[in-house]
This record gives sequence, structure tokens and C-alpha cells, in this order.
Amino acid sequence: MIESFQKRVTTVMALSAALSCLGCSRAPSIDIIGSFFPVWLVCLTLGVILTFGVRYLLLRYRIEQEVGPLALFYPCSVILITCLLWLVLFR
Repeated sequence: MIESFQKRVTTVMALSAALSCLGCSRAPSIDIIGSFFPVWLVCLTLGVILTFGVRYLLLRYRIEQEVGPLALFYPCSVILITCLLWLVLFR
């Protein structure tokens, strides 16, 4: 009875180790001037730059005060733009 329990534990541990390695693949990266950068870093940089563009447009048309709490709007727009860039360009 103890041996069957040990076999089950060994089988479960081996299966969980195998399943945890499924996500271990190479991270997507791109070459920028000879150095490889992770793609999420490029998307985040572009997201911040495009959020500055959104802020410029809101200031230009004088509607920045109407978007709600600014402490939430800009970080959320960075996250939104970053995730959209990731999905559109790299998935």
C-alpha cells in the first residue's frame, strides 16, 4: 500500500514537472542595432510614446479635464496601448 502511494506521488510530481516546462520556450525578441530586446519592452516603450501623443491631442482640443481622474487615465492608456500593440504586432 505504501509503495502504490509512493508511485502515485512520483507520477504526480513527474507529470507536474513536465507540465510546468510547457511554457518554457524562447522569449520573442527583436534585433535593434545588434542587441536583442524582448518584444514586451518594445511594446511598452511604444505604448508610453503613444500615450504622450494621446495627451497632446487631449490638451490640443482642451478635453483633458473631461476624461476623468488623470491619475488613472494615463496608466490605463499605457497598458491598453501596450497590450494592443502586443496583440496586433506579435501574436
